[in-house]
Amino acid sequence: MTTVLVTGATGYIGGQLVPALLDRGVTVRVLSRNPSSVRRQPWGSQVDVAEGDASDAAAVRRALDGVDVAYYLLHSMDGGSDFAGRDLAMARGFAKAAAAQGVERIVYLGGLHPDGELSPHLASRVEVGEVFLEGPVPAVVFQAGIVLGDGSASFDMLRHLTERLPVMVAPRWVDNLIQPIAVADVVHYLAGALDLPSGTNRSYDIAGSDVLTYGDMMRRYAEVVGLGPRRIVSVPVLTPRLAGLWVDVVTPVPAGVARPLVGSLVHDAVADEDDALRDIGEPPGGRTGFDRAVRAAVRDVDPHRWRRTLARTSAVVAAAAVAGSLLADPESRWYQRLSKPAWQPPKAAFPVVWTGLYAATALTTARASAELAEAGKADDARDLEVALGANMALNAAWPGLFFRSRRPWLAAAECAALTASSADLARRTGAAGRGKGAIVGAYAAWSGFATVLSAAIARRNRAR
Repeated sequence: MTTVLVTGATGYIGGQLVPALLDRGVTVRVLSRNPSSVRRQPWGSQVDVAEGDASDAAAVRRALDGVDVAYYLLHSMDGGSDFAGRDLAMARGFAKAAAAQGVERIVYLGGLHPDGELSPHLASRVEVGEVFLEGPVPAVVFQAGIVLGDGSASFDMLRHLTERLPVMVAPRWVDNLIQPIAVADVVHYLAGALDLPSGTNRSYDIAGSDVLTYGDMMRRYAEVVGLGPRRIVSVPVLTPRLAGLWVDVVTPVPAGVARPLVGSLVHDAVADEDDALRDIGEPPGGRTGFDRAVRAAVRDVDPHRWRRTLARTSAVVAAAAVAGSLLADPESRWYQRLSKPAWQPPKAAFPVVWTGLYAATALTTARASAELAEAGKADDARDLEVALGANMALNAAWPGLFFRSRRPWLAAAECAALTASSADLARRTGAAGRGKGAIVGAYAAWSGFATVLSAAIARRNRAR
């Protein structure tokens, strides 16, 4: 019986490849630094687990003992220093250990790429593939573009950008050509590599049936899931680094992952050949087109969650803003006659700051709630929105206590409660990402400043 080793088995591709290999009746071993994470997989009890790190030569040799085919599904997706050097050293060590243990084939998944200069991360993927092709063990290197499937970082970036931005001014890479591939097709080719003739040592471009621009994919995604038209204007600005930060702000994809993804998008990613169709065979039902791949990818996803969540948080915040503006009366004779500290900001600053904070809070809590719900934390998402409602009720009450009831001390005490509520809101949004907590933290800080200002006005006007 064939024995295979899968590295990166708990990653997105590896997690779907393992059950496909088990269905073929092969013995599967996985290399993992954390065996408990393997055991939590649906197929965890059906595989052998070799504990260790792929950078540990001794652990790799032990894992490869008795293995016929090794799947190498590892690569860096971070902004760490010298990631290319680390990836290269790890691949060389793996190839050497595979040769020493008599492995018959290495299978690697890289990226589609044009000739010429490449982004650092894509160049590193190509370099790793060349290590295996030039090494002592025959290798099959598959080269794929964007993988369409729920859980693929590339697909997650695509869908969240599309769902959250009906109008987008985007970097010019949205006009580059891409030939995406459904995750089921990727797994078909990877598993099919077991059937290739002994000694096969080559790369294969694998891709779906459609060639599109990134902008086309966003528009097609919106159409398939019923989001309505998307308008995209490309401009020659935003470096991959800045675009990665922009993606981090708009989507749940962290900047460290977004940067290499964006860096890869600056190139066309179209297959130059389709020999895998001849040598391995078409996926069941033929190559998956973009629309069919998207329908499969969103089977367990709610593409409208963001729109509904934003509508709720915006309505709550807008109601508080309107109520507060109606209750506030900074032009009243009573307020004009109050003694105020010299450090109070000018009157024009308040509507500008509050408007910005209201908008940021509505957007950030919507992001956090939607992402918590999508991560299976529906209770946390609900509690966050309840906390937002309570906070905005406190927010709207302050101008009523101060301007209408004319009770500065009571308004200061209420503002202190608002500050505590805002800090709790920042904590709750921070559960979906520290950046989100920091944004709402700015609202909490301004509420704290408002508390200090209210108390100072109350002290200066005790007789009133």
